[in-house]
Amino acid sequence: MNGLNQVRDAVIDALKSTGVAAVPAYEGTAKKYEGAVAAVDVATAEGKAMGLCSYLGEKWDAEKGSTRELYGMQMNVTISLSVRAQRAAECETAMETAAGALMGGLPIGLRLGKMSWNGIAWDKTTGMFLRKGSAACKAAFLAEDSGEEGTLLDFILKGTMKN
Repeated sequence: MNGLNQVRDAVIDALKSTGVAAVPAYEGTAKKYEGAVAAVDVATAEGKAMGLCSYLGEKWDAEKGSTRELYGMQMNVTISLSVRAQRAAECETAMETAAGALMGGLPIGLRLGKMSWNGIAWDKTTGMFLRKGSAACKAAFLAEDSGEEGTLLDFILKGTMKN
């Protein structure tokens, strides 16, 4: 299951939809971006089954004319964000936009609980201004059987599209 990557990517998509450049924390350097950039990662995660042993029930598949079993999982995740920019004002503006995206732009399967941000600081390593933050969220994942005996499809973050 790539659930943690789904959570990270959902946050990156939410930030990008508001105009904030966002990348996975381990990808590339912040200096190659003209304006501010947010690096996103899942710092912690703890999961538990939903329903009885993850079983949620059945749903009717009109296309196949049969029922499919549904399974669920819930995770408590902490997202880490590092917003960097050449100018302090750009860093601050990007952080405010990112905070807004977290409050209203996440898919329905990712619910923001608590968010916190450190003060802006100079990062000697990158030679840029840096504002670190974190967001505690609940993530809901759904999976269904494929209709074939004993085959369970991957858990997908609720409210996101399958690739």
